[in-house]
Amino acid sequence: MSDSDDDSGGEEYLFKIVIIGDSAVGKSNLLSRYARNEFNPHSKATIGVEFQTQSMGIDGKEVKAQIWDTAGQERFRAVTSAYYRGAVGALIVYDISRRTTFDSIGRWLDELK
Repeated sequence: MSDSDDDSGGEEYLFKIVIIGDSAVGKSNLLSRYARNEFNPHSKATIGVEFQTQSMGIDGKEVKAQIWDTAGQERFRAVTSAYYRGAVGALIVYDISRRTTFDSIGRWLDELK
């Protein structure tokens, strides 16, 4: 069997999803927990953008979620907003212990538009 053979015989779908929110709300750890089942309470701030791909089989089809973790810091805003293009979904994250991060949700929604 060659690498190009598809064992499932099904179609493949790719969905781009972005994780956005203020800095230090846990976006990277959310992605790390989902994609690698890891959690680092001392993780560093994301510089620019990172992404992970997670695959799953649904009804005989391979579905891939390409999940993009964006920097929440204002200085990266111009760079990260370019990565929203082509996304079919967004997860807006805030820190329940910091009201200002919740108050920023409207701004993040506007940025997505």
